[in-house]
Amino acid sequence: MFYHYNRLIRVSIVLHLLAICLFLIPDGWFYALFVMFGNHVVLIAQGLWPRSQWLGRNITYVPLAKAGGAVYLTIDDGPCPEVTPQVLQILEQYNAKATFFCIGKRVQQYPDLAKSIVAGGHKLENHSMVHSYTFSLWCTQKIYRDVVNAQTVIQQVTNNRPHYFRAPAGLRNIFLDVVLQKLGLCLVSWTRRGFDTRQRNARVVLDSLCRNLQAGDILLLHDGNAALTCNGKAVIVEVLPVLLQTLFENNLNPEVLPDGL
Repeated sequence: MFYHYNRLIRVSIVLHLLAICLFLIPDGWFYALFVMFGNHVVLIAQGLWPRSQWLGRNITYVPLAKAGGAVYLTIDDGPCPEVTPQVLQILEQYNAKATFFCIGKRVQQYPDLAKSIVAGGHKLENHSMVHSYTFSLWCTQKIYRDVVNAQTVIQQVTNNRPHYFRAPAGLRNIFLDVVLQKLGLCLVSWTRRGFDTRQRNARVVLDSLCRNLQAGDILLLHDGNAALTCNGKAVIVEVLPVLLQTLFENNLNPEVLPDGL
């Protein structure tokens, strides 16, 4: 299989070759270390920027030609038995669709919830097997095993093969893109998020999601690891009805991510 290495990776390879050459020159070791250090700083910085395009293809919005009047709600870190049923009920009430990026381990634990997501007309996509916060530090083989395990579990439970992947916390490294190419997956991040895993004020989350809202936007919320409001409710449960009403008032339809991105 032919892998397409993005421009930054190709530049990094050239810089490393240059550094090797510099090591062969008397007193060139200092410049070699400087080149390599600078290169790795750039690579790490891009991995810490979830919407970066420099480490490979990354969908941050859907082009208007494909989106029409749609906005795409994406919901991460589930399924969660306390929150996901409430989210599904709200979506059904408003006749809205969403894309759930689910953790493989949780799909294993709550297969009926995963099946309910698909049965409701929503999409269920790959959000890694264990959602490790050290994911961006892993080597190619470990990333591959984790993503494949999640693919297998999701497909076995739902009879649907995921086509999209979202990295845990949006963090990644130079190895992820090759793994996704091999598995036929496309990385999806978001246009904007409300930080609802740590922001307990539903109004602040809603304002973040609705700022400059337009067709093609990909919005991020969480049904797993959700922060709780002062009333003890998951933030998404308070935000979602108002968000959906806002979308409809602006003639924007919440739909699942389209195929073929």
